[in-house]
Amino acid sequence: MSGPQRRYGLMTQRWGWQPLAWEQNGLPSWSWHKAPRGLLTRRQMRTEGLAPGGAWPVGQLVFHHRRREVRALLYDRDELVAKRVPSAAQLAALGRALAARRRCLDCGRDVGYCIPTSLGCCVDCAYPDLTHPGPDSAEVRDAAA
Repeated sequence: MSGPQRRYGLMTQRWGWQPLAWEQNGLPSWSWHKAPRGLLTRRQMRTEGLAPGGAWPVGQLVFHHRRREVRALLYDRDELVAKRVPSAAQLAALGRALAARRRCLDCGRDVGYCIPTSLGCCVDCAYPDLTHPGPDSAEVRDAAA
């Protein structure tokens, strides 16, 4: 009495016979450190200054981390392109846009953080009764006397 026959390994067009691979979600899948050389994850692409540029994933890593199955898509290094570099004008526009997100519409000051869209203004303007009095306010002078 034997169980179902399991087939180990996978024949791929790109890498030939892969004895440690299996197919999952239509992609060749490998365990941690078992994938063929020349395949990169998104994080590895970012560190090398590459981007997919329209390339599709050619495989995936499947492993468990803290009782969860984690999948990392793998891309072929030969199909990747260099990351685009923003121009000086684009960087300046981004800086202005982020500065506008930090400026409160009610009090007009740069609060140093992005204004929550749920409030529409800085926290001090949204909750004026919770703000701490300044050192020269009447409440502080009366408490010190």
